[in-house]
Amino acid sequence: MKNFYLISTEHLEEVLWFRDDEDFAVGMNYVAIEAFLHKGVVVFIFILMSNHLHLILYGEKEEVSIFIQDLKGRYSHYYQKKYGVKCLLRDNDVHIEAIDLNEWGFEWSAAYVMMNCVHANICSHPSQYPWGSVNTVFQMEKPSGRRLGELSGRGLRKFLHSGETSLPKDWIISEKGFILPQNYVPVDAVERLFKSPTRMNYFLSHSSKAKKRIETADNLPAFRDQSILAALPDLIRSLFGKAKFEDLNREEQTELIRQIRFRFSADITQAARTCGISYAEAAKLVDRV
Repeated sequence: MKNFYLISTEHLEEVLWFRDDEDFAVGMNYVAIEAFLHKGVVVFIFILMSNHLHLILYGEKEEVSIFIQDLKGRYSHYYQKKYGVKCLLRDNDVHIEAIDLNEWGFEWSAAYVMMNCVHANICSHPSQYPWGSVNTVFQMEKPSGRRLGELSGRGLRKFLHSGETSLPKDWIISEKGFILPQNYVPVDAVERLFKSPTRMNYFLSHSSKAKKRIETADNLPAFRDQSILAALPDLIRSLFGKAKFEDLNREEQTELIRQIRFRFSADITQAARTCGISYAEAAKLVDRV
C-alpha cells in the first residue's frame, strides 16, 4: 500500500556527504534523476545537509527503499571518482518511517525536515536554503532559467555527472547549477496539505527542530561545514606550517580544535566533522585544554 514515508540517513561523524557547493549541486541533480527513474515514488519534501539527508517520499515502502539505496549508490560512485573514497555510504544506515496522517503527521514531518537548515544556524528561515525543496513552497515567483534541452548530449552528461540523459528537456536549471525541484516535486500538492503560508509557518515555528534551536541557540555553529573545511588548509599552514590535520601532533590537534571553535563559533560535533575525526576523539582533545 502506498503511503508517505519520512526517510533519514544516519549522520556521518567523520566525513561529509557534501564538501563543497559542487557536491551539493550534484546531490540535487541525483535526487532529480532518481525522481524521474522511479515512477512509483513521488518526492514531496527533501533537504540535503552536510552529513545527512531527509526526504518525505510517497509510494510503496519497497519502492521508497530502492529509491534511497539507488540515490546513495549513485552519489557514492561520484564521490569515489572525485575524492578517491570507496564505499562512503555503504554502512550509512537509513531510517524509513511511515507517516501517520492523523494529528497533522505530514505537516509535523515536513516541518521537521524543512527546519534542519535553521536548526543548524545556516539561515533564519527554510526559504533561504537552496539545497533541497524547502524553498519551493508558497513562492510567488515562477522559476526561470536555462532548460536541459539547451545542453548538448556531452554538456548534459558533464552537467549531471551521469550518463542518464533521458530527463525531460523542459526541466529548468537553477543559477546554482542544478535541476530545480519544482520540475519534479508536486509543489501544489504540498501547498494543499499545508493549506496556507500562515499555517505552514505555525508548524515550522513549533517543530522539534525550532524548539531545539531556541534551547541551544548560543551553542550552534555560525558557519557552514563547507566554509570551515575550505579554510582549514590555510589555517593549518599558518598555525603549524603543515599541510593537513593528520600531520599534526596531539598538542597541535588540540590547538586546532580550539581555534576552530573560537574562530568559527563551532561546537565539538562540527569541529569533529570538518577535521574528519569522531566526536569522541574531538572531545578527548578538548579535554586536554
